[in-house]
Amino acid sequence: VISYGNNFLNIYNPKTASMVQEMVKDGATEALKKCLSSRMEFGTAGLRAAMGPGTSCMNDLTIIQTTQGFCCYLEQSFGDLKERGVVIGYDARAHPPSGGGSKRFASLAAAVFISRGVPVHLFSDITPTPFVPFAVSHLGLCAGIMVTASHNPKQDNGYKVYWENGAQIVSPHDKGISKAIEENLKPWPESWNTEEASKSSLMKDPMCFYTCLSEVKIVHTSVHGVGHAFVQSAFKAFDLHPPYAVEEQKDPDPEFPTVKYPNPEEGEGVLTLSFALADRVGASVVLANDPDADRLAMAEKQQNGQWRVFTGNELGALLGWWIFRCWKEQNSDAAAVKNLYMLSSTVSSKILRAIALKEGFHFEETLTGFKWMGNRAKDLLDQGKMVLFAFEEAIGYMCSPSVLDKDGVSAAAIAGEMVSYLATENISVSQQLTTIYEEYGYHLSKNSYFICHDQTVIRSLFDRLRNSGGQKNSYPTDCGAFSISTVRDLTTGYDSNQPDKKAVLPTSSSSQMITFTFSNGGVATMRTSGTEPKIKYYTELCAAPGNSDVTHLKKELDDLVDAIIENFFEPEKNKLQPKPE
Repeated sequence: VISYGNNFLNIYNPKTASMVQEMVKDGATEALKKCLSSRMEFGTAGLRAAMGPGTSCMNDLTIIQTTQGFCCYLEQSFGDLKERGVVIGYDARAHPPSGGGSKRFASLAAAVFISRGVPVHLFSDITPTPFVPFAVSHLGLCAGIMVTASHNPKQDNGYKVYWENGAQIVSPHDKGISKAIEENLKPWPESWNTEEASKSSLMKDPMCFYTCLSEVKIVHTSVHGVGHAFVQSAFKAFDLHPPYAVEEQKDPDPEFPTVKYPNPEEGEGVLTLSFALADRVGASVVLANDPDADRLAMAEKQQNGQWRVFTGNELGALLGWWIFRCWKEQNSDAAAVKNLYMLSSTVSSKILRAIALKEGFHFEETLTGFKWMGNRAKDLLDQGKMVLFAFEEAIGYMCSPSVLDKDGVSAAAIAGEMVSYLATENISVSQQLTTIYEEYGYHLSKNSYFICHDQTVIRSLFDRLRNSGGQKNSYPTDCGAFSISTVRDLTTGYDSNQPDKKAVLPTSSSSQMITFTFSNGGVATMRTSGTEPKIKYYTELCAAPGNSDVTHLKKELDDLVDAIIENFFEPEKNKLQPKPE
């Protein structure tokens, strides 16, 4: 394997070859095994791994191999691939020790397609992830690739794939692409030739910049990612006052020097500089994108001077309310609401369901991730339905069916529009959220995770829940003092709430996911992460409209979470590490 890798990397990327040779020289057997004994698995989320040498890492060779396989799969799937082509975008990540980086990987992917006579729309500069699915749909392309690891640690990179419908791929495409990759591991002669590819008439640039330059003061941070210029332009398009940019974080920097984790979902730690700027300029709202600008976080300064970072579920409630309100103002036909849909992932808040029940539109749940929501939205659009909004609790929002994926840029502009409107009514964002809960019912959530690197422990933990009391295929009927009313297991396909006991949502035996519904209106989902060594839990207490004793509701949710941790996770027995503070 070392020889195979070096045959190519010595010639074209001496840095990765040198890293392997150093490991050989130092006798670093375990490091060599980690790099070379396995290959990254291509799934519906594409690839995501550390940049470095070897088949388990993101590097020039593995990018070429992956793209060759993807190209062959597209050739089999589309007879008009050479007429329609593909789009490729990238973020600002780079890894100097291995010579790898998003721009380099995107150029190599483009060279592979060009070598087969496939037109490539390669963005000439860094771009937010949502621009790729938009380009696929807008330009009528066969597929799209985005080279990004989103908010992962700085050493990581990723390879995200979109199908012709503008949504992320779902099974069985992942299996077909993976098989094609295995069949095309040897680099084609022209796959390395990025210079010739850049001169090809098949290479196009879909980038269209708008000049940037409406009274609410808002601060925005792109967290060293690609979002700054695009959010400024989006605010201009909405005729909003441009947000104040956090100077230290507005330009792309693959080192992410001011934050430990470049993920706004982590909350206050990522937003420290934003809060400081907001205090200086007198801004009351902070908006934050993750590095590839497909997610959005929002915070608001409270009357006591403290900052409140809204959860993904809270911002989902706010954006869902606002987008439906705007739609109602423009549509006087009462019957039209029956054609409307909103979507959310099954681990996200049920607040859209409550709004839909009262307002008369449709609400649907999908599996976790925008690949599911994007594809379901496309199905509904093809049926002549209108999909107004979709969201997931991990601060991902689809505010328009123009992009069938989460889009932090359009979400930022729409959030800015909402904040500006509320300011004219002298209403804070927090006050509006309370109004939503008073009208549609409080939906309080509490989500977190435990870290576990031992797959045996993870399997044992979930198997115990499926064989409660030592009885096979028997689930718990209670958790501490809380009675369980229904159980849905999307690993096995069991759902006690269905007449035939079979789950309606798609199932997958390769990942763990169980949802418990409690008699008190609580819902809890436990699931493993597809990209990280985490067991996540998502809990929510859904109260009926009129039940406004927030203190009591919060205590009830806290007690429920404590019971789940103690009885289902058993962190001490299973040696689980809690989420770091």
